[in-house]
Formats: sequence, C-alpha cells, structure tokens
Amino acid sequence: MAEAAIRQATYADLEAVPDHLVAEIIDGVLETHPRPRPRHGIAAARLSGELDRPFARGRGGPGGWIFMIEPELHLGSQVVVPDLAGWQRARMPTEPEEAFITTPPDWVCEILSPSTTRLDRGPKRRIYAESGIGHLWLLDPAAGVLEGFALADGRWVLLATIQRGEIVALPPFDAVPFPLDDLFPFADPAAPALPET
Repeated sequence: MAEAAIRQATYADLEAVPDHLVAEIIDGVLETHPRPRPRHGIAAARLSGELDRPFARGRGGPGGWIFMIEPELHLGSQVVVPDLAGWQRARMPTEPEEAFITTPPDWVCEILSPSTTRLDRGPKRRIYAESGIGHLWLLDPAAGVLEGFALADGRWVLLATIQRGEIVALPPFDAVPFPLDDLFPFADPAAPALPET
C-alpha cells in the first residue's frame, strides 16, 4: 500500500499561526515555537547593541553593515527567522519593501533555547550553508557559550568557542572585540552565589 504524500506547508499556513508564536517553513514543514524567554531576548538585544555602533553606524569601528532582529528570510522554498542577521551594506543598499527578505545575509546568529536548539543546530544550519551565508554564530545564554563558524567550500568550519569570562573577537566582527559576559546582565546561574555582607 502506498503511503500518502506529505502535504507541504504553504505561506498561508505560516500566516495563520498566532502572533505569540514564531513560525518558519523548514524543508516543507511548518515549524512553530514560542517567543523567546527573557534571557534569550536580553542576549539578542545586547548582542545587537554591541554590533550596531561600530559595525552599522561606524562609531569606533568600520561601519558598513545593516542588522535586523528576527527578520523573515525567504531562502528559496525555506522560510526562516534567525534571531539576528546582518548584511554588508553593499549587498543591501536600499530598504526592502516587502515584509520578508530574499537576499541572504552575510551573517546570522541563532540564540539557542530548549525549543529551538534542534532546528538551529540541524536544518537551519544546513539551510544557511546552502544559501551561502558566510558566517554563523550560535549563542547559548544558559551555558554562557558562543560558537563562531565560517562557511568554507559549503561546509561550516568552527572558528572558536568563546565562554563566559572571555573576549569575543570572531569574524566578521573581530575588528571591535567585546566581553562575552556583557551579553548576560544577570549572574551566571552555574556560579556560586556571592556571600551577603
């Protein structure tokens, strides 16, 4: 007996998802997950802030980039929403008119959480490589770890793993290093509590 064909998700399916969920179409499947927890959102806002002044506005750095938080990317048939994405200004000289973007970014950052790690480390990583995105960062706020990857011959090469207490100097933003701990305003949950005075 032949198996029934699996129905491919459509953009109409994605648009029907309630606003309190993030929706993506990955390999023809509608994937949804809740909006980020505070730790995740704070890390995204802090990382965006670290990169914006020197790399977007050229204050204390080279400038020449455009950054977006949670852009909807249409990469062929895939519809993905990275936590952060950046384009070299030369590749995005004008503001997109659509609500989604079809130009692959030059850099993406996924902030890992229990509801997204499977997708971020699995199919989305593959999709970003297939789309020719040059750099991928995976930030795990719970573990206090940032992994930086560069695309080489269609495969991701791990450049470095940065941990709490260390300085982030990863391409393509290695011109202006910053402390990884600046992305985490609250104490490391694994660290022993400070004695009360």
